[in-house]
Amino acid sequence: MQDSRQLVSLDWAIKRLLRSKSNFVILEGFLSELLFDDIKITEVLESESNKEDKLDKYNRVDLKVVNAAGEIIIIEIQFDSEYDYFQRILYGTSKVVCEHIKSSMDYREVKKVISVNIVYFNLGQGSDYIYHGKTTFTGMHQHDQLRLSDKQQKEFNKKFPHELYPEYYVLKINEFDNIAKDRLDEWIYFFKNERIKSEFKAKGLKEAEKKLSIMKLSDKDRKDYERYIEDKRYLQSLANTYKIDLKWERQEGIEQGIEQGIEQGIEQGIEQEKKRSEEKQKELIIAMRQNDLTEKQIAKIINMSTDGRDKTRI
Repeated sequence: MQDSRQLVSLDWAIKRLLRSKSNFVILEGFLSELLFDDIKITEVLESESNKEDKLDKYNRVDLKVVNAAGEIIIIEIQFDSEYDYFQRILYGTSKVVCEHIKSSMDYREVKKVISVNIVYFNLGQGSDYIYHGKTTFTGMHQHDQLRLSDKQQKEFNKKFPHELYPEYYVLKINEFDNIAKDRLDEWIYFFKNERIKSEFKAKGLKEAEKKLSIMKLSDKDRKDYERYIEDKRYLQSLANTYKIDLKWERQEGIEQGIEQGIEQGIEQGIEQEKKRSEEKQKELIIAMRQNDLTEKQIAKIINMSTDGRDKTRI
C-alpha cells in the first residue's frame, strides 16, 4: 500500500489546528491509543509556556488539555537535545500541579497530571522507543506494592497511589523503525514521517488525514506553514553550521598541539582553538542580528550549538 499525501508536521498542527474543538477527535484518538482508555477532551487550557515567536514554535510546543475525568494532560514536543530534559519534565508537571490548586483548597483537589513527551532526539539510554513512568511504593522487606485504604479507594475511585500521582510518557520518535506493530505505532509512524498509510486503523488517524493535509489548508494557513518550515530550516542550518565550524577548529587546535609534541604545545593549541571559536561565534551573532533575529533567538541557537558545553552569554 502507498502512503497518503503529505501532512503538516505535528508541532505546527498542535500549535495552529488541534486547539480547535472541532479537531479534538484527532488528539482524543492519539491519547486513547497511548493511554489504553477512551479519552474525551473537554477543553484546551492556556499555558504561560505557549509563546508566539518563531523560535519557540521551532523548539517546543506545549498543549495542555483536560479530559472528561478532570485529569490534565500535557503534550510537549522537543526537537533539540537537552541533557537536563528529564528535570524539565519534572518541573513542567510540578508547575501544572501547583497552578491548579489554591491555598484554600484541600489536598484532595490536587489534579492528576499526565505528561506526554514526544522527542526527536536520543533521550537517555534504552532499547525501546516508548517509555512509561509512574510513582509506586514498594515494601523494602515484603516487596509488596502499597495500596490505598478501602476508604480511600471508595473516596477517590482508585486502588494505588500512582493513580493519583503524575505519570510520564516518553516517545522517542527517531528510534522508531517505521514498522507499525500496533495502533499506537501507527501514530508514531505519522509523527516521524508526516504521512499515514492507507491501511492504518488507529483511532483518530483518518480524521488527521482529512484535516491535516497540506493540500487542504487555507491559503493563509498554507503560507504560514511554509514560512514556519523555512524558519525551522534556517535556524537549524545556522546551528549546524556553527557546530561544524567548532568541530573543525577544535580538532585543528588539538592537532597543532600534538605536532609540537610537548604539554605546553597542546595547551597553546587548545587555547588558540578557544580564541578562534569565540571569534567564529561573534561572527555568527553578527550575521543573525543582520537577519533580524531577536537576542532571545540568538541565545537559544548558541546554547543548543554548544551541545552540553558551557553556555555562552551574549
